[in-house]
Amino acid sequence: MGNYDVMQVCLNGHQITENYLKSPQFRKAFCTTCGQSTIHQCPSCGSDIKGAYHYERVISLGPSAPVPDICEYCGEDFPWREKKNRLVKELKENKGDNLFILDQIFDKFHLVVKQLRQRYNDRETLDVGDEYDVQDLLHSLLVIFYDDIRPEEWTPSYAGASSRTDFLLKDENMVIEVKKTRKTLKARQLGEELIIDIARYKKHPDCKLLYCFVYDPDGFIVNPKGLENDLNSDDQEMKVRVKIIPKGH
Repeated sequence: MGNYDVMQVCLNGHQITENYLKSPQFRKAFCTTCGQSTIHQCPSCGSDIKGAYHYERVISLGPSAPVPDICEYCGEDFPWREKKNRLVKELKENKGDNLFILDQIFDKFHLVVKQLRQRYNDRETLDVGDEYDVQDLLHSLLVIFYDDIRPEEWTPSYAGASSRTDFLLKDENMVIEVKKTRKTLKARQLGEELIIDIARYKKHPDCKLLYCFVYDPDGFIVNPKGLENDLNSDDQEMKVRVKIIPKGH
């Protein structure tokens, strides 16, 4: 005979641990993939989310238990199922909420990178080692949702310089800028670059929303939420969104 452990999951549906009770050292307050807070109980009824099943005196080497979409005790949807259903609905109606769609792409970007490394028989794959790799992979994900993606658009001159935007979604009046942190591009340098870029993009005739995606797989940004909050803006002239992924290491 055996018993079930408890699963911890972030609000975006990323499994943190299926052994919440047996291995408390793997618990996390926030998801290291997307930065969302975590739960181990149903928000509706308070029941534990069922995790791994442990047999007495048996070590399990099987796959992880799947993350459930619905609470088996009260029948209510978990928070991540609502997000999945909303994305499907947006796509079916062909009038997507662009911020919502981009959030889904960016939140799962690090998971996609890790999945690409798990190829059969160690076949060659895309290793995201620099900013150009991030751009290539992100471009591949954007084409799922957008038809007119224009890379390498140039912004007007600002203070004697010009800057290349990474992706212009002309029909949506959005610019997506991509950065990857490195030893010479940590929080202070990144913040300074983004402040200058934001000022430049305000002169771009097709940019009503600037979304800056920062890939930080090595954890160079110590306080990603703080940097995001400092730079995010709902200015009528041009909205700014900054997302740093993953958060926490």
